[in-house]
Amino acid sequence: MAKTGWIIFLLLVPYLGMFVYLIARGQGMTERAIAASQASQTAQQDYIRQAAGTDPATQIASGQELLRIGAISQQEFDALKTKALA
Repeated sequence: MAKTGWIIFLLLVPYLGMFVYLIARGQGMTERAIAASQASQTAQQDYIRQAAGTDPATQIASGQELLRIGAISQQEFDALKTKALA
């Protein structure tokens, strides 16, 4: 009987410890996962911008050309310029 109790205790303690750890540290793990996800997303967006080769000056120059030929209005150009400089 004592051996059976000891085996049950040894099997339950690791699981009990795991659940206590998850309850105590779960919020921190969630925060770190969110921060890592946001950092990854920012890095991906930066890479896409770099790979696309569209720096703000190029975007503004394209917008000026579209404005010059009448494809966009002054308001649309101003919005494009603001977005490019952001």
